[in-house]
Amino acid sequence: MPRPLVAVGASDPFAVLRGLEAALAGGPALLPVAEGTPALPTRPPADVAQRVALVVETSGSTGTGKRVALSSEALLAGAAAADAALGGPGAWVLALPTHYIAGLNVLTRSIAAGSTPVVVPAGHFDPAGFADAAAQLVTDRSAPRRYTSLVPVQLARVLDDERATAALAAFDAVLVGGQATPVTLRDRAREAGVPIVTTYGASETSGGCVYDGVPLGPVHAAVDDGELLLAGPMLAEGYLGDDDRTARTFTERDGQRWYRTGDAGEVVDGRVRVVGRLDDVVISGGEKVALGAVERIVRGVPGHEGAVVTRRASGEWGEVPVVVTDRPLDLDAVRTAVGDALGRAARPAEVVVLDRLPMLPSGKPDRRAVRAIVDPTA
Repeated sequence: MPRPLVAVGASDPFAVLRGLEAALAGGPALLPVAEGTPALPTRPPADVAQRVALVVETSGSTGTGKRVALSSEALLAGAAAADAALGGPGAWVLALPTHYIAGLNVLTRSIAAGSTPVVVPAGHFDPAGFADAAAQLVTDRSAPRRYTSLVPVQLARVLDDERATAALAAFDAVLVGGQATPVTLRDRAREAGVPIVTTYGASETSGGCVYDGVPLGPVHAAVDDGELLLAGPMLAEGYLGDDDRTARTFTERDGQRWYRTGDAGEVVDGRVRVVGRLDDVVISGGEKVALGAVERIVRGVPGHEGAVVTRRASGEWGEVPVVVTDRPLDLDAVRTAVGDALGRAARPAEVVVLDRLPMLPSGKPDRRAVRAIVDPTA
């Protein structure tokens, strides 16, 4: 028997919270929708399979649009595994959009804990607004543990604000994910007494399921031909209306169902290390260059934790890496650091400085927009 799919505007986090609570209890499935952002080319169905409780639309920063279908069992399994890793359920500050899985995870874990999240005002992320929200949670003596979830650029902005940093240091755990967290940013946070936990996951895994490189309790990680695979009870049902994509992405291996992440990675002594996207490689002067590896080095430069490394066509080399950032950066110093670590071909050809980097509502860089700025003919 099918289940109705109800769209709810994500600009009202509490409406999404109520819809998700109903969906987890067996009511209509929920589709959070971001107003003002481009819609996917196909309309969502009126009904979904009975197992589907939540549908997350994602276009990603580089890929094509998709609708990820998640069951109540997957969402709650992810929440339970996270609570076990963090030391128990707690109360949350919501600082992320609720049409993205990380924001929806905050709502799911709040529902599972029987708590109501404190919401940071919508719009451009403001450390002062975050500090106000955090203060509400910290003064709530009924909250046994206190959590929040941020993307790296948000964490960097909080650490630039003394009051917000002090508020963040009072949390029991601060999840940081959505993209790689630079080592320098992690060091800054820990020196400030902020208990950060770096996370890795996707909508297809009900959000973060690897904490500080360690898969959560029921999660398994493996590598197949250089690609990182994840398995566990938190996996999505698949993609609505796209059976071919579902079959390519979710595969059977060793008697388990696995999600093919599309990321290059390795698993050593049970710890996961993500190198970058498998498709994010350029051929420069006949040599392969992983842009993610270049970006990690650039983001290690203090003040450039949000820098993006993209590609540009080159008549001489084929393609070359280009750094895009929002403040001056010494090209020669970066070329030396990258060349020493990754070889001559990986050295960036240019540093492009923008007043503000294009960002997605999730807080991640809009890589397609960045690429279009650097190479308009691409």
